[in-house]
Amino acid sequence: MTNWYDLLQEATAEDGEDFGSCRCTLDESELRRPFDDGHGVEEGRPFTAWGKRWVYFPICYDGAEWVGHAPRHPCDISMKHQGWPR
Repeated sequence: MTNWYDLLQEATAEDGEDFGSCRCTLDESELRRPFDDGHGVEEGRPFTAWGKRWVYFPICYDGAEWVGHAPRHPCDISMKHQGWPR
């Protein structure tokens, strides 16, 4: 079991973002709602979160769920395919 709160904290830390200053469509209690991120049925709630440099959103492939991200502003960063096994 996991939750979007923990997964977003990890993703923002990897990107050098300040998790505490991100804006999100879910409140903290919704972000902390546990779900099974393994294979099977999609369980995590949909969300979008905005950091200073990145936008975060749920990714699902064959029932596995994790946080994806894309640059918030136009830039020269080429993104890898999203939705494929990590």
